Amino acid sequence: MNMIHFLNSCSKKILSKTLREKCMLKFIRNINRNENVVILGIETSCDDTAVGIVNSKGEILGNSHYSQELLHTKYGGIIPGVAKDLHIKHITELCENTLKLGNLKLRDITAIATTVEPGLPMSLHVGRKFGVRLSEIGKKPFIPIHHMEAHALVARMTQQVDFPFLVLLISGGHCLLALVENVATFRLLGHSIDTAPGEAFDKIARRLKLKNMPDFKNCSSGAAVEIAASRGDNPSQFLFQVPLTHYRDCNFSFAGAKTSAYNQILNNENNFNITGDKIIPDVYNFCASFQLFVTRHLCQRTQRAIEFVDRLNLLPEDRRTLVVSGGVARNNFIFKSVSTICSELGYKCIRPPPDLCTDNGLMIAWNGIERWRENEGVLHEQDDIAKVEIKHKSPLGTDWTHKVVEESIKCKWIKIEPT
Repeated sequence: MNMIHFLNSCSKKILSKTLREKCMLKFIRNINRNENVVILGIETSCDDTAVGIVNSKGEILGNSHYSQELLHTKYGGIIPGVAKDLHIKHITELCENTLKLGNLKLRDITAIATTVEPGLPMSLHVGRKFGVRLSEIGKKPFIPIHHMEAHALVARMTQQVDFPFLVLLISGGHCLLALVENVATFRLLGHSIDTAPGEAFDKIARRLKLKNMPDFKNCSSGAAVEIAASRGDNPSQFLFQVPLTHYRDCNFSFAGAKTSAYNQILNNENNFNITGDKIIPDVYNFCASFQLFVTRHLCQRTQRAIEFVDRLNLLPEDRRTLVVSGGVARNNFIFKSVSTICSELGYKCIRPPPDLCTDNGLMIAWNGIERWRENEGVLHEQDDIAKVEIKHKSPLGTDWTHKVVEESIKCKWIKIEPT
């Protein structure tokens, strides 16, 4: 339908000039949605300040990132006030640099996408305020983004992943399994009941004092544990009991193993008179043992999720796919092990490129592209944009954890080898 026919059809029903103008604007939006669009994404949900620009072809036009991780490591954890101040300090420069990298001006941007949930409130406020202001200055549509949805969908930016598919999202703040039906519909099958695997790796790395070792001085905690684990020769030396084995659900728990790790480290320090900055003798094997525990737990819950999906025929047989995303997805041992589970059960296992696994502005921009295509959650009116609020806690999709329990699936666990 061309514009004249469209407006003529509208005029039969619309008497108000204002409504007629809105009708014309809707037509223009529909036309624009089918053209190549350019989305600027802003991510400030935690301690990473990131801005990315992506077009509807999945091409990266600009990308800038500032990480606060090494600074917060000195304090033993993220300090919200410090994170907020650093976001404020760097966000304008990052945005300007990202536009410059793409040889773009704000007028070239189709819409602004910004993380507004979930995350640290003070950090989210910085990104939301900046994104809304950009939208106001440039008279651009605004797209509020759910952080975990962005992680789940970013693999579609670089690889062929058709809806529906299964996702395992593992990071420093989240651990969940979900069925992704489309851009806006998610079915939560399982989640961590306490802490996330990335946080567990982080705390263990600090307690082991890995930063005191020259090889790990400039590594992230997760990378340090993975490298140290690769140097171990006996991953069975330290024992960690896999939790929740009697619960026929897809939930996760890492708090008990973290406490057990602390106790075992303390016992080793006492037995070998380890004080100050000294490291326990078998630190490599300790990391290998802990990594193996985390991997087996993730694999068992993922296996049950796959068997649940198959029992209810929730995925087409010719498109059975598991996407592994989030910062912990960068761990090659974990990804290889989850891939083994998928191979045994007839699934394709996919993860985004390493730089897209961790928090970044590109995944926010891409989620904006996905939502723009489907006209899901795209705000055009400044009054609506101004009302957007941040959410500290925001579960992913509809809770289906009870449905998994109702199926009471008993699994014959696929074996995960230590090496």
